[in-house]
Amino acid sequence: MNKDKLDNLTVKNRRDEALTGSLTLPSEENFYDETLEMLELLGADAIRNSDGTTLPENLKDLAGVKVYTNFFPSRGHNEFALDHLTECSRFYLSSEFITAESEELEIAFCEDYFSKQIKPDYDNDPYAWWEVMNRTTGEPVPTSDWFVDQKTDTIVIKTTPYHVYSVNFLAYGVWDPVHMYNHITNDWGDEVERDIAFDVRYPNSSEFAEQAMEQWLIDNPKTDVVRFTTFFYQFSLVFNSKAEEKYVDWFGYTNTVSPLAIEAFEQEYGYRLRPEDFVDEGYYNSTFRIPSKQYLDYMDFQQRFVAKKAKALVDLVHKYDKKAIMFLGDQWIGTEPYGKYFSSIGLDGVVGSVGDGVTLRLISDIDVKIREGRFLPYFFPDTFFEGNDEAILEEAKLNWIKARRALFRSPLTRIGYGGYLSLAYQFKDFIAYIAEVAQEFRQIKQYVESHQSLKKSKVAILNSWGAIRTWAPYIVAHGKPYKLSYSYLGMMEALSGMAVDVQFINFDDLKAGIDPDIDVIINAGDAHTAFSGGEIFTDEAVVSALRKFVHAGGGLIGLGDPTAYQANGRFFQLADVFGIDKEVGYSQST
Repeated sequence: MNKDKLDNLTVKNRRDEALTGSLTLPSEENFYDETLEMLELLGADAIRNSDGTTLPENLKDLAGVKVYTNFFPSRGHNEFALDHLTECSRFYLSSEFITAESEELEIAFCEDYFSKQIKPDYDNDPYAWWEVMNRTTGEPVPTSDWFVDQKTDTIVIKTTPYHVYSVNFLAYGVWDPVHMYNHITNDWGDEVERDIAFDVRYPNSSEFAEQAMEQWLIDNPKTDVVRFTTFFYQFSLVFNSKAEEKYVDWFGYTNTVSPLAIEAFEQEYGYRLRPEDFVDEGYYNSTFRIPSKQYLDYMDFQQRFVAKKAKALVDLVHKYDKKAIMFLGDQWIGTEPYGKYFSSIGLDGVVGSVGDGVTLRLISDIDVKIREGRFLPYFFPDTFFEGNDEAILEEAKLNWIKARRALFRSPLTRIGYGGYLSLAYQFKDFIAYIAEVAQEFRQIKQYVESHQSLKKSKVAILNSWGAIRTWAPYIVAHGKPYKLSYSYLGMMEALSGMAVDVQFINFDDLKAGIDPDIDVIINAGDAHTAFSGGEIFTDEAVVSALRKFVHAGGGLIGLGDPTAYQANGRFFQLADVFGIDKEVGYSQST
């Protein structure tokens, strides 16, 4: 970008030169002069590297510009991982469901998974750690009735004809899912080694992570802010045989399992988790599933472990007089910013991807000093390619417009972008627009920090998860909705910018006593999901508490299938309160 273009682009940005800062830009090697232009144009006060890029030393020496540097505690250390492959991260996965047509069935349980990511764990006895499930009866098949052929990755099962079977198997994740996505998207080829993630529950990996962290801090004296990306366990992200996303759950704990974890869990809780507790009929404890006691216990167990291990790394960062922030994504599982143990980690801040008002509030409501939103689009070649100017600009505009109204309710302290600045730099209209966004953000931030946001009432979202999923119901990531939950997410998006306080409660909270400050309760979700509630509405304490709340003047709003469970002559268990029930076929004659 030449000097004339820079002058043209800075016209609008100079409306208020007093407002600068609060903006992080990515940069890379061999892009020094252009980075200086972008820092001036956008008024940025911090630079960062991204996955696959490195900041050159001369950029780290810029006066008044903080240096953010990514650190990956559990990946990007293949020299260690390759020597400790039995400490790789693991998954519990399911084969496809296959119908038996005779008294014997062979299942190639790995054939639908990407072989460069998933490898069966034969280091731990499959007959002790795997299950073959009869999906017709719902029962596990005795180990005496199946045989594992490790040479062909198949299982031969003695079956009942025309019953359906599947295999729950323990597998290594031999390629970190996010690194794999970035690798394929950017076509890094064989020049870039595939990151292998390791599990810090194992003593060798735990010791290495802390030693590597301290050595890294010694080797990076110019880093001001360590950006953990993130800690130890990746959200559930598994690819199929075509290297396409097969199974994604941004809240999933599937990639946290290990024999060591299961044994430690059994010792603490007094019962042993089964493979089926993780596979969950093939739903993998999706955030839409009503969580089982086993799954909630396991989540709490892992959260305590992650908080303890993460605190050790954060303490090291503070020892070297640097700030520690974490990326709310990638290996974030177990940190749970709205959980019971997050504050004990001692982080200075959180940065996350903003796709709309909901994902902005997901970040901005966290109780930390630095709350940074990484805006879209991400500067990757799948978006920033020749001829895509209009789509790039449209995504940036939509991203800002959707997020902006939520800023007035709960402001971020910073914003930023990620990826390859050299790609974005080629699109001058886009650069001009995000220069305006940066300035508008600073104006909003300045105003909101000096004015109290008006709150006319308090709204509670009632579901099976409650506070731990604050601003998280229905979302995928980056504000992308599932088709079936699009309308529910629209309700959340409306609330993210409304003049109301929003609280997230579960059914235990309800039974313990409804907060007298709550004016309205919303129950929204499809029947039998965690967001409606399911069988819990046969609990007389739950329905009585809601009836009493409404009788005393509170508001109850239902979307989709609120209070839904077929029992006692009703589908909506609070049909008497709503004044309507849902016809499910039973009352057509009455």
